[in-house]
Amino acid sequence: MNPKNPQPNKPNKPNEPVNPTTLLSSDVRLGKDVKIASFVNLYGCSIGDGTKIGTFVEIQKNAVIGKRCKIQSHSFICEGVTLEDEVFIGHGVIFINDIYPRATNESGALQSEEDWTVIRTLVKRRASIGSNATILGGITIGDEAIIGAGSVVTKDVPPKTIVAGNPARIIRKLD
Repeated sequence: MNPKNPQPNKPNKPNEPVNPTTLLSSDVRLGKDVKIASFVNLYGCSIGDGTKIGTFVEIQKNAVIGKRCKIQSHSFICEGVTLEDEVFIGHGVIFINDIYPRATNESGALQSEEDWTVIRTLVKRRASIGSNATILGGITIGDEAIIGAGSVVTKDVPPKTIVAGNPARIIRKLD
């Protein structure tokens, strides 16, 4: 039991938030043994078995999270992002799915889904993304790659490579 919440922990099921502060819409697909912290917002996404999601995380529709991933607090995973199995997302990581964002369309009306195209991003198996990194849309982060904290990733990252900086540059290859 959590001392701040005297309710016993219950397994997560669709439509059954961990606690009243968590928003879990009916279109979320949860695997087995998914752990979801307080103040999480999930809608229209898929979360694989054994994944752990920290406080203040938002995962949007059409995002796919693999098995045994760990997503730390304050991270934002937008539509069009796929995390394969065993991916680590540090605190405050932000994904971007629109290369040229605008508030309004050509006629001056607020943009709707019809006014832009989702740019997809793929994070391959066992990659790790450090805290406060920003990942631009349309890239692939390779298997077991490591993204340094605070990096801005603007292009594909090869497998088993460490990158860091703004823009992120290759630091070295992993054995």
